[in-house]
Amino acid sequence: MSIRLIVKHPDDVLREQAKEVTKFNANLHKLLDDMADTMYDADGVGLAAPQVGISKRVIVVDVGDDNGLIELVNPEFVSMEGEQLGPEGCLSIPGLQGDVRRANRVVIRGFDRNGKPLQYEGTELLSRAFQHEVDHLNGVLFVDLAESVYEARREPEQDGE
Repeated sequence: MSIRLIVKHPDDVLREQAKEVTKFNANLHKLLDDMADTMYDADGVGLAAPQVGISKRVIVVDVGDDNGLIELVNPEFVSMEGEQLGPEGCLSIPGLQGDVRRANRVVIRGFDRNGKPLQYEGTELLSRAFQHEVDHLNGVLFVDLAESVYEARREPEQDGE
């Protein structure tokens, strides 16, 4: 397992339609392991393979809930409903955030690292993360959908208290 370089906008791979995964093998397992390590190292809640320069339909998500780390290969939405408007950022577009309108509840299916079918239901932040990462697989960035884009808010520094 290792940390990979996160590709930054406007790299072309971020605008490509990612290719479907057909081989569930050790290379895929390494990619998933590296993507999780990279996401955690960057304090992200999701990462798509194009963000590490690999045009494959693979995402990892961990929003800090009971699901823990979710790995999905060839994800697709089964249903989407409701609406939410909220802030998003992206590890590939540092320094910017935007308010993006998303479905509030989704059902998504795909495969695990061994090709076993999986399905998840997500609401609120998990729903948003799934949609954001699947957009990456289709060459769509949050700035394309944002109703407004602004500088990311910085966390206040601790002063030793």
